[in-house]
Amino acid sequence: MSVRVKICGITTVADARLAVRAGADLIGLNFYPSSPRCVSESTAKAIRSILPQHIRCVGVFVNAERERIAAYIRSLSLDAVQFHGDEDAAVLTDWSVATIKAIRVGSETSLPEQLEGIQADYFLLDTYSPRGYGGTGETFAWKHAATLPRLILDRTILAGGLNTENVVAAVETVRPWAVDVASGVESTPGRKDAEKLHTFINNVKTA
Repeated sequence: MSVRVKICGITTVADARLAVRAGADLIGLNFYPSSPRCVSESTAKAIRSILPQHIRCVGVFVNAERERIAAYIRSLSLDAVQFHGDEDAAVLTDWSVATIKAIRVGSETSLPEQLEGIQADYFLLDTYSPRGYGGTGETFAWKHAATLPRLILDRTILAGGLNTENVVAAVETVRPWAVDVASGVESTPGRKDAEKLHTFINNVKTA
């Protein structure tokens, strides 16, 4: 089966339609207030309403309160929740939808140690940056992920600085369950580029 594609940081209905037409498998809606890709609940509802049933809708949160996350799950019928902050193990348990835990990978990272004991359905590997939680457009050394057991890679979403030019090499190196892209298919922060979307997804599906 080909690697799936998650288009993250969708901020408009128009961009959601572009991602759907380009062949996205998952759509990420960002609810982190400090992100340029953060969307309001009303905008998120409008985006959610046009997504076909086969496309999974993921809510992205950073250190959010459990009650707030639960409210969004109900309001938007989210298929999965992505925890992209410093959430502890207790936060990841007892959800009614799939869970994704973002792991920030640094230059001296030992991924097996970072993943040990984390109770999540999927892991999203992003690039560590002291500047914030993701969205930096920077890659990490994919060799760190390539050595993980296949059972883990089949639950892994590869992120961090992916774009139309490097995603084939990333997929060929790691063969993850999915790849995740935000800034790599944008014309400006928060606005997707139709040509980049099509090229990125085509590159992934044919790698």
